[in-house]
Amino acid sequence: MQLNMVEKGDIVLIEVQEERMDAHNSSDLKEKMLQLFDEDKCNIVIDLAQVRFVDSSGLGALVSGFKNASARNGNLKLCGLQPQVKSMFELTRLHRVFEIFPGTDEALASF
Repeated sequence: MQLNMVEKGDIVLIEVQEERMDAHNSSDLKEKMLQLFDEDKCNIVIDLAQVRFVDSSGLGALVSGFKNASARNGNLKLCGLQPQVKSMFELTRLHRVFEIFPGTDEALASF
């Protein structure tokens, strides 16, 4: 999975540079987040602007990251959801779990 990571103070911005987040690649994101948590980087913003499709594996990786961040008194926030991805979050009611922002600036400013 192509991921671009930018550290902004104590916040890590992860840009997912893939059109699909599914069973084939979502474990890469999960591993990257676990690595960040091991380094005590617990405030994460995930930019999904380039993602056009997400399946249950992709959602599972994000939920896992959210739980791990919360357990470490951190935060995992999402931004840039495409309409198809957003509808998947609404269908599964995960839009009530995650803080979701239109863009990276708003998500970073929310910390």
